[in-house]
Amino acid sequence: MSTFRYEAADRPIGLTAPSGVDRAAHHRLDEAWLAAAWSHPTTRVFVVSGGQVLIDDTPDGRTELVMTPAFEAPVTETHRYFLGTDAEGVSYFALQKDTLPGRMDQSARPAGLREAGLLLSPRDAGLMVHAVALENWQRLHRFCSRCGERTVVAAAGHIRRCQACGAEHYPRTDPAVIMLVTDDRDRALLGRQVHWPEGRFSTLAGFVEPGESIEQSVVREVFEEAGVTVGEVEYVASQPWPFPSSLMLGFFARATSSEIAVDGEEIQEARWFSREDLAAAFESGEVLPPYGISIASRLIELWYGKPLPKPGDVV
Repeated sequence: MSTFRYEAADRPIGLTAPSGVDRAAHHRLDEAWLAAAWSHPTTRVFVVSGGQVLIDDTPDGRTELVMTPAFEAPVTETHRYFLGTDAEGVSYFALQKDTLPGRMDQSARPAGLREAGLLLSPRDAGLMVHAVALENWQRLHRFCSRCGERTVVAAAGHIRRCQACGAEHYPRTDPAVIMLVTDDRDRALLGRQVHWPEGRFSTLAGFVEPGESIEQSVVREVFEEAGVTVGEVEYVASQPWPFPSSLMLGFFARATSSEIAVDGEEIQEARWFSREDLAAAFESGEVLPPYGISIASRLIELWYGKPLPKPGDVV
């Protein structure tokens, strides 16, 4: 299947740019190494709470994670997560707390990934994705699924261990497919979920079911949500999506039918758009593009042939 490309099409998808941080998983069970890393003066620490961190704007126009040396970090007994080291040997940790700490200078602000992911450097965004994913999992998996007893944190935040039956539980990631469907006239199928604001359209998406390949999931989800049958399926790229624990697998798919019948439960409305139709809808404000952090934006852009408009842009 041919696709349109533009000069920026190969830039990293949101939350996927190389962060420069090695996760150094071989250190997670080395308590002596972790203790030494924690006490090192170059180590940097930030707090994650409810999927949010503190970010701050710098005088030169950048946005950064608010990080401190370990000796200035809030106290926590168990929820200290080792995230990795960079090429200069700096180690990074996240602390899970019930609330974010205050800032005396009042300049920092709390932010979730949907905001911060578009503003932070690849290093900071990568650290935040890792920390938020661990925090989501830790909060939701405090008890053993085998025997029901409370579990404890191990492996610097990457395992929960049951001391009653010995079971080990690992962070959960749910595969989900997200796809741009095109027809024989090279129109794109975009839908609006029932809880989205009027005019917000994006690609179709859904979770992979047990015993199902990702290609089968693409075909099933498109038919269930929009009543459109799909033939050829082509993988494009993936994106971590810790909202709360997904991995988005992006595809192009070729429709073999064009009649739309939305399910009315997940998808309120779906439409076929030519490039001209979509450009006119953007310009009039009839259609709002998907949020820029999502891989959905890149899938649409690759077909559309240029970047999607941002709020305030003139198409």
